[in-house]
Amino acid sequence: MQTVKAFTMEQYERGRFRRVSRECLRKAMRIVLYNSLSKPAIEILGMGMIFVALTSGAYLVLNRELYILGIKMCDRPLSIEALFCFYGMLVGASDPARRLSNVLNGIQGGIAAADRIFPLLDRKPKITNPANPRPAPRPHRQLVFDHVSFHYTPDQPVLRDIDLTVDFGETLCIVGPNGCGKTTLANLLPRFHDPVEGSVRLDDVDLREVRLRELRRLVGVVTQQTLLFDDTALNNIRYGSTGVSREEAIAAAKKAHAHRFIEEKLEDGYETIVGPGGNRLSGGQRQRIALARVILRDPEILVLDEATSQIDIESEQLIHRALENFVCDRTAIVITHRLSTLKLADRILVMEAGRIVDVGTHDELTQRCNLYRRLHEIQFRQSA
Repeated sequence: MQTVKAFTMEQYERGRFRRVSRECLRKAMRIVLYNSLSKPAIEILGMGMIFVALTSGAYLVLNRELYILGIKMCDRPLSIEALFCFYGMLVGASDPARRLSNVLNGIQGGIAAADRIFPLLDRKPKITNPANPRPAPRPHRQLVFDHVSFHYTPDQPVLRDIDLTVDFGETLCIVGPNGCGKTTLANLLPRFHDPVEGSVRLDDVDLREVRLRELRRLVGVVTQQTLLFDDTALNNIRYGSTGVSREEAIAAAKKAHAHRFIEEKLEDGYETIVGPGGNRLSGGQRQRIALARVILRDPEILVLDEATSQIDIESEQLIHRALENFVCDRTAIVITHRLSTLKLADRILVMEAGRIVDVGTHDELTQRCNLYRRLHEIQFRQSA
């Protein structure tokens, strides 16, 4: 609504709403008309059938005939008792027949919906469990991207020949312009996508050889657009961690610096319903609950995809304090453009157009990488 008012598009939106409303009304009236006509038509058809049956039966009884229009109707003359018995059966069957017609209308509507739904349900997932799975090394020594390429469509490559090794316990920050493939690269770790060429490995084990459930237990993901469910804060923290106690969930919330606002600002504390998508919470509060959820899972590999890009400075500082402690003894892949987040990095990976431009520390990159220096200067001016 604010966008509409800010761009003075009220009149346009009213007109668009009226056009859509008129089209919906026209289609709804056609449906009502067809339904209104179908019921009287069925009644008239039923009464006509009864009338024809009675007239034909009366003709056969009164004239002691066996034929009507040359068609043999019975083997012997019809009695009046048999005619009334037939009439009673016909009347008794008419009401169930009318109800059956209503059921058929509903079935036709269901068939129309099924034609759209079942093709979706019948689609086979592209990412499946391996036929002969191998266990993932725990803990792993290295995370290896071995000449990885990926595209959504063949004419638009997203990743081009990514060759990278990340040691266990290392924090790698990934920076680059929008659309350079940072998120796609991170999405290969939990196998949201598979490489078109090359492989992603934990030591010598290809991720495609590991069961999905086992792999995704190893990888914890916090995204820019945090999704919370319309449930309590406690259940959102425990989501994906079955069998954990309330005390363990609260301990994770404390590590993520979420405990204080949950207890002090939510009316029912951990039992507060956060609303669809977490809309009753601020962006920083949602991110801290999402971080608590990942901390509770205790993954070996942590993926942060612009997790602090849309939150206030106070929330960012709290999340950084939590991350400084949590990234110890685990591999962390952090996609960011924030200067404060880059301080967590052991190495920084610079990407452009799906390729690796350079890898190094902050000091090394500011001296030799023009793209990193330009991105750093832009972010420095924005921060100032």
